[in-house]
Amino acid sequence: MPFKMLEGVVMADAAFEATGKDLDELFEQSALAVESVMVDLKSVKKKSTTAISLEKDTLENLLYEFLSELVYLKDAEQLLFSKVSVSVTKNKGWMLNAKLEGETINKKMKLGTDIKAITLHKFSVTESKKRWKAIVVVDV
Repeated sequence: MPFKMLEGVVMADAAFEATGKDLDELFEQSALAVESVMVDLKSVKKKSTTAISLEKDTLENLLYEFLSELVYLKDAEQLLFSKVSVSVTKNKGWMLNAKLEGETINKKMKLGTDIKAITLHKFSVTESKKRWKAIVVVDV
């Protein structure tokens, strides 16, 4: 399973573990996990496309900023996404280019729990046995 919700990790927040065969898949699954806390992904139509480009010094910072951008887009532009395509590359730092497909929040969506922020509590990105794993706690 590409991502799963973690129970009993934190009391007032939500936590998930995402995995991927490469960094692109890890970032995609992490983004879908964040979105799935906020909405039933099946209820989000692919009506608009949003692009995100980021560059950070570490993978952890890149994932943190990417997921934080999803929360920002939900708050500032009322956008939720059900499809995410990500490309992560290493240059001097780490670069991300993402294409997000979704729509503006509406009454037809099955909304879940509102995420206030991505936290650094227990936040990690690791590689083992040719798989990548992230653990993320979100403030709800």
